[in-house]
Amino acid sequence: MTDFCYQLYSSRNHGPLPETLKMLADAGYAGVEGYGGLYDSLDEAALIAFRKELDANRLAMPTAHFGLNMLEDDPARVVITAKALRIKTIYCPFLPAEARPDSTGGWADFGRRLNRASEPILDAGIGFGWHNHDFEFKPLPDGSMPIEHIFGGGPNLEWEADVAWVARAGADPFKWIDNYADRITAVHVKDIAAEGENADEDGWADVGYGILPWKALMERLVTTSARHFIMEHDKPRDDARFARRSIETASKYRGQE
Repeated sequence: MTDFCYQLYSSRNHGPLPETLKMLADAGYAGVEGYGGLYDSLDEAALIAFRKELDANRLAMPTAHFGLNMLEDDPARVVITAKALRIKTIYCPFLPAEARPDSTGGWADFGRRLNRASEPILDAGIGFGWHNHDFEFKPLPDGSMPIEHIFGGGPNLEWEADVAWVARAGADPFKWIDNYADRITAVHVKDIAAEGENADEDGWADVGYGILPWKALMERLVTTSARHFIMEHDKPRDDARFARRSIETASKYRGQE
């Protein structure tokens, strides 16, 4: 069984959190995905208050992003936060450009690094994985992709597949979905605007209003291990518009499974 969630990062430049949560509940979302800026510095009382806001809107937080520094430096804090918010799976979301390897061995080492970071999280009964951008799908000198070596070095890693970033890298999303279908436990559902459109939204689009074949993608993704389909837009002009139109598209296509 899959559900439709919403990456709260999409609304970081819009209304206050209580209003955002009500908007998402009214739009029909089952849950939200958190990101570090929401909870990195919250104490226990603030985490409990956050959980009550979610409960009041009948929203779960099954997945969340935590930065690599926090995962490595303070895994106990990560676990406390995840337990307080009832997060079931954590995804490490990013590696800055200056820290990215440039060799197959370097990317395999990074996969091993993620695998080590996963151990206290998995020991706490929480899932752990990697969330991609485009750089994992840019070919290395030997023609292989960093994502292959990350997963080669990290056998414990789940994958939160951000399909639009795969496509922006120039790679074929369908190929990589098939290659790692058993690793995909969540999906970022986002769309790419046609060339020259939505420049003020960094070239992204509401799901179903861009160029990605989301009907076919959804048909393929529901055959994987994905449990959560998470709507995301990195810079929407109107987050309520994005939230509403995207869940409408996703619901329509899932209904055609």
